Amino acid sequence: MKIGVLLHGNGVYDGTEIHEAVLTLLALAEVGAEVICVAPNVDQYHAINHLTGEEMPETRNVLVESARIARGNIRNLATLTADELDALVMPGGFGTAKNITRWAFEGPQGAILEPVKQLILDLISLKKPIVGLCMSPTTIAKALEGSGISATLTVGTDLEDSPYEISGIAAGINSLGHLAEMKTVREISVDRENKIITAPCYMMEASILDVRDNIRAAIDELVVLLNDEKV
Repeated sequence: MKIGVLLHGNGVYDGTEIHEAVLTLLALAEVGAEVICVAPNVDQYHAINHLTGEEMPETRNVLVESARIARGNIRNLATLTADELDALVMPGGFGTAKNITRWAFEGPQGAILEPVKQLILDLISLKKPIVGLCMSPTTIAKALEGSGISATLTVGTDLEDSPYEISGIAAGINSLGHLAEMKTVREISVDRENKIITAPCYMMEASILDVRDNIRAAIDELVVLLNDEKV
């Protein structure tokens, strides 16, 4: 099975959450998947000093920064088509809400990169599964806006500790015509009709072990969905 992994920079505050990306790659390797890392060839919204949290006066490229995580083995998203993949996994990090969408600044009304939107729509049309981790379900929600598809997604729960305003993000997902489920970092959300799996990961107060288990549960469910297609 060929699984795409969509990256959007290098580092939680301005790109891909690195723990989530690496744990995704590990989980996919453990289930025997062939991975195709991809990223859009665009500039990051900004670059953040991860030591101080301050913005830095420099410009970074999403594809170049994502290549750090992929050890250089990465494709420009513009060269990829949905028929090359059996499924797509989208790790989180603020890059998905800054570099792919503008959710971090404009909420659900912000724009989305057209190539990412089209890839998600094409995969859904081909009935190929998508896994969204952490903040990435907001990108899925935005991509499906106006498509007539109502997805069930999760970015976590407001009943347990989170560094983020889960209820507000969930409300944004709902405003786009979807259903935001409340799930803990010990749970995943599975939309079988649309073949979308989502998991909270670092949207909740979580250890790296919690996130590892959450991602592995999502990848295991992805394998189930792919095997169901063969029956």
